[in-house]
Amino acid sequence: MIMTAEITMYPFNEDFKPKIKAYIKKLAASDGLKITTYPTCTVLIGDYDDIMDVVKESIAWSHAELGKSVFITKFLPGYEAD
Repeated sequence: MIMTAEITMYPFNEDFKPKIKAYIKKLAASDGLKITTYPTCTVLIGDYDDIMDVVKESIAWSHAELGKSVFITKFLPGYEAD
């Protein structure tokens, strides 16, 4: 099933821009997904299982490498944005 996911990251740190850029770079390294970055969020389009795997792995990576963050997500199953 195709899915669109929107992710916004809020790091618990005053120097937040490098952490957000590192997280987006981690997402962009994923194969098989269309990833578009906007000023307030990053949108992933692809297979449901692929997106869920990337979100799960990237959030765990972010916590281990970048520290605490809040992630706001929207999932639109069966919808291909753009």
